[in-house]
Amino acid sequence: QVQLVESGGGSVQPGGSLRLSCTASGNIFEVYDMGWYRQAPGTQRELVAVFTKRGVIDIADSVKGRFTISRDDSKKAVYLQMDSLQPDDTAVYYCKAEIVAHDRDYMYLDVWGRGTLVTVTS
Repeated sequence: QVQLVESGGGSVQPGGSLRLSCTASGNIFEVYDMGWYRQAPGTQRELVAVFTKRGVIDIADSVKGRFTISRDDSKKAVYLQMDSLQPDDTAVYYCKAEIVAHDRDYMYLDVWGRGTLVTVTS
């Protein structure tokens, strides 16, 4: 079973920082694109940032200049450094990865983490 586990969420004041981590585990042959999504109360889930296998980064305009995505393939991990957090950043943040699993055969999977809550409030 392949899974993603997020960590690093919490409650901060406006202007504060958090660093989210996501690690993939299981019978993994290769991890392709990894990224972060978020869903705020009363809103649709939206893309925050993606870090592709070949190193291409795509980041949402709403967080550009404040958030930074990085990854460590040796750890099968992706990170999201969030600075200058604002109340509108309050959301559950989800990690997503494209993974080729290898059990009895190779399988291509889109895998989601269960989410980690980020709350930005005074």
